[in-house]
Amino acid sequence: MPAFAANSISASSPTGDVEMAQDFVTTPDGVEIFYKDWGPKDAQPIVFHHGWPLSADDWDPQMLFFVQKGYRVIAHDRRGHGRSTQVSDGHDMDHYAADVAAMMDKLDLRNSVHIGHSTGGGEAVAYVARKGQDRATKLLILGAVPPLMVKTDANPGGLPIEVFDGFRATLAANRAQFYIDIPAGPFYGFNREGATVIEGHINNWWRQGMMGGAKAHYDGIKAFSETDFTEDLKKIEIPTLVMHGDDDQIVPFADSAPLAAKLLKNGTLKVYEGYPHGFMTIYPDEINADMLAFIES
Repeated sequence: MPAFAANSISASSPTGDVEMAQDFVTTPDGVEIFYKDWGPKDAQPIVFHHGWPLSADDWDPQMLFFVQKGYRVIAHDRRGHGRSTQVSDGHDMDHYAADVAAMMDKLDLRNSVHIGHSTGGGEAVAYVARKGQDRATKLLILGAVPPLMVKTDANPGGLPIEVFDGFRATLAANRAQFYIDIPAGPFYGFNREGATVIEGHINNWWRQGMMGGAKAHYDGIKAFSETDFTEDLKKIEIPTLVMHGDDDQIVPFADSAPLAAKLLKNGTLKVYEGYPHGFMTIYPDEINADMLAFIES
């Protein structure tokens, strides 16, 4: 397969000054990774890493915001997710980081900012630490899974493995219903008293999830819950903003963000009182402004 698929789409904006494109990059092990690439090619790139089991589309509010600020914005669908190949294997952080590296190399992206949410926060940490130290200048992780989600002797505050076994069993039994229950409940905090339920967010979450492959999503639970990012965090030297809602019901705050910030050489912790896991979707104006301020600082 060629490095870029023949059915790529590219178009200019009505003013002719912003290019919008989508395409695929083929990884060394033959997986086609879908990505979208908007904005001037000579602008500073911002690379977005999505959460489980979603796609690049989860970042649309942020991509539209930053491209209008003059940045080049890139987001990909993780292997097995969205429009990328529904491959059977390689659903682990090593492969996730290598897939990002393949895209970064093909597009020759340098001086890049990486923004990751949830599992994508783990992917961004893994990429920067293992592959991208010479290409990245700043890192932002939101509601992210590092340092380690599962409970172990070294991580007594983590979630019991039975929680993630339950995820796997529920996914295998009825993935379509599971992908309604998550966004309708804890992901956006719609299960909290007084919450304003936004059906469009629930439907969009379901749409993105069902685009991907069940095998990738099943295996991905182990990747996001059992990967220990401690050593990765210690290796990262670039400025990193750790953003987390303290009412996160998916990645509990106490065992994630403050621990990750302490392990980073140049980390800053920003806590959002009462905000849920999917807070960048529920409160995009505030979150986008905070991210822009950090990137431009």
